[in-house]
Amino acid sequence: RLPISATPVMRAFLLVVAASCASAFLAPSPVALSRRPLRLSQSRGATVRVARASPVMMANIKERTVRAPVFDEVCEQTGITLTRYMMEVSRANPELRDLESLISGIQQACKTIANLVDRATITGMVGYANGGGSINVQGEEQKKLDVVTNDVLKRALRFTGKVGVIASEEEDVPVFNKDAYKVPGGEGKYQDVTVDIGSKYVTVFDPLDGSSNVDANIPTGTIFGVYEEAESMENCMVNDDSVEGSCLLNTLQPGDALVASGYCLYSSSCMFVFTIGAGVNGFTYDRSIGEFVLTHPNIMLPKRGKIYSMNEANRWDWDKPLQDYVTAIQTGQGQSGSKYSSRYIGSMVGDVHRTLLYGGIFGYPADKKNKDGKLRLLYEAAPMSFLMEQAGGLSLTGKTRIMDLVPQKVHQRVPFLAGSYDDVMEMRSYYDACEDPEIIKRCLARLEGSAK
Repeated sequence: RLPISATPVMRAFLLVVAASCASAFLAPSPVALSRRPLRLSQSRGATVRVARASPVMMANIKERTVRAPVFDEVCEQTGITLTRYMMEVSRANPELRDLESLISGIQQACKTIANLVDRATITGMVGYANGGGSINVQGEEQKKLDVVTNDVLKRALRFTGKVGVIASEEEDVPVFNKDAYKVPGGEGKYQDVTVDIGSKYVTVFDPLDGSSNVDANIPTGTIFGVYEEAESMENCMVNDDSVEGSCLLNTLQPGDALVASGYCLYSSSCMFVFTIGAGVNGFTYDRSIGEFVLTHPNIMLPKRGKIYSMNEANRWDWDKPLQDYVTAIQTGQGQSGSKYSSRYIGSMVGDVHRTLLYGGIFGYPADKKNKDGKLRLLYEAAPMSFLMEQAGGLSLTGKTRIMDLVPQKVHQRVPFLAGSYDDVMEMRSYYDACEDPEIIKRCLARLEGSAK
């Protein structure tokens, strides 16, 4: 139960967002129905683990079952939209009904961001924020679109009423969303009342991964992850000192606690790829009807690929086991006996998307300068690892499973090596054989942090 004071809404911003989306929402054409049932997984149920308590209590992670929807009728003109998919998920899993509203908010934000990215060169949304010198908590100089897309996602999530805490790459600390605990008052306004609160989620995201590539028209993307609240925020006062601590407690959860995760890729087409723990599905944005349409059902990584994707400029600064592994697959001396090709975009969403479809291994590993890698565990590595595992792949720091790691801070970094299961396990065998005390010490430190 939570008394909350009303806060003003930024109407001007919403008008801009609405205008950018308006052209996308056109009336759909008359539709026909296909009678062939479409089953979106081999099994209608998938079991995943969920954390119900504080992040330090790993024993409290328990299993839940998610039932994938089955579509008896499919529209031949629009296919299965993301909106319909989530409606069917809610019917099959009543406990996930609130997730439908949350995913709706995320997909609307992604449509807005897709329009902003498409028109960035025309509207002048390229280059650095405030003419340069605007630095985020990572110590990285912010692009104009970093700031705008962060606001778009925050507001879209805020207005769903289902998100209690928001954590972003562009925010110093997790943000308590007091609007999630409001109820409508008279004349469309909010009032301070005591109410029963429904389920609330913690949402983490990188609003525009690869934003430095926008000016060069290289693929970018949005990454998101959704957790359930580990501890209720209902008894927190808005200005209470306990709010920030509770936000952190709710946010610092292991990847195994994820309810959903995914990304939206802004490239030659706009694609929304996500999982709710029952397989991975990809939806392509059809601008003629303003909907994401299912085009890649049941994405499964091949057990082994023929592509490796890493920034080889840092090769001689990598861990020795990784150097040896890459040399082996380059020269055809790996387990498959095939010579692998190198493909590297430099935008995580683009590289992960290709790896999901074609197989192989993608990595942003540790090196001498960045001994814990550069990708953030909470809102980049863990959400992408959930996707990889749901598609039949694997995601490690080198030898440690990323989904097992509990973040010790919001912006904690970890090495990331993920892709086809056999490829990742072959890479791990090089780390398992390594006796370098420095590498062993780093691995143990991450595990010990998760066990605290």
